Amino acid sequence: MERHLEPLMLLPAMGCDGRLWSRQIMDLGDLAHPEFGDLSRDTSIHAMAARVLADAPPRFAVAGVSLGGYVAMEIIRQAPDRVTRIALFGTRASMEARPRSVADQGSLATAPHADPQLSAIVSGPVQAMAERVGPGVFDRQQEALLARPDITEAIAAIRVPTLVAVGDRDRICSPDDAKALAARIPGAAFHILRACGHLSPMERPGEVTMLLRGWLGGGPAGFDGRGPRPVSADRFLRCDGTAVHHERDMFEPGDVLKR
Repeated sequence: MERHLEPLMLLPAMGCDGRLWSRQIMDLGDLAHPEFGDLSRDTSIHAMAARVLADAPPRFAVAGVSLGGYVAMEIIRQAPDRVTRIALFGTRASMEARPRSVADQGSLATAPHADPQLSAIVSGPVQAMAERVGPGVFDRQQEALLARPDITEAIAAIRVPTLVAVGDRDRICSPDDAKALAARIPGAAFHILRACGHLSPMERPGEVTMLLRGWLGGGPAGFDGRGPRPVSADRFLRCDGTAVHHERDMFEPGDVLKR
């Protein structure tokens, strides 16, 4: 019997392109049909969400990082019946504007600035992404973020399996920020990625893939209506039967994980 692949829309952080999700696109192919959402052409989160909805399948899962997370929640606000599950990485509970200039917003948008200890292995590709995206897209995305609306209504519309994750070294969305978001979503699973800054799909690709596999495979651990609960890395195994311990394992390309 042919296995159903769940449509999955992957949404980027500001200044990022499809390279942000490249490992997950490769590693989730047995569970999902990933597509990359276009957040490059609009100047508001509302319009970005509407564009993704226009291009998306009738029903789909959605995962977003930072800007992509805010757009994902707006998608649920606009079309709650079309979203099957939502994963939010580096996304804050509140969208009130911070006292931050456009220049400061830009300097904090990429992982090298969010985490000064980020290795050159990741910081190089991140800077290359920013160059490919270009200043015009960057300006539009900054405008959307700086004018972002209150998301209380969007959060209240979430009634699907939800994963909230954040890097422990994220200087844009702190673990406390992300945990506050998870606490407002009934049954949301919450996970802290160790030794990780703002762009977790690139910084901790194997661990993010592991989390998304559990989320796609039937809902994240802790989705029981009792509020945010931690996701345990130990409940996942490599195909050779050895346990994954996220504090030690960086996950090499080609690692295949199962529940």
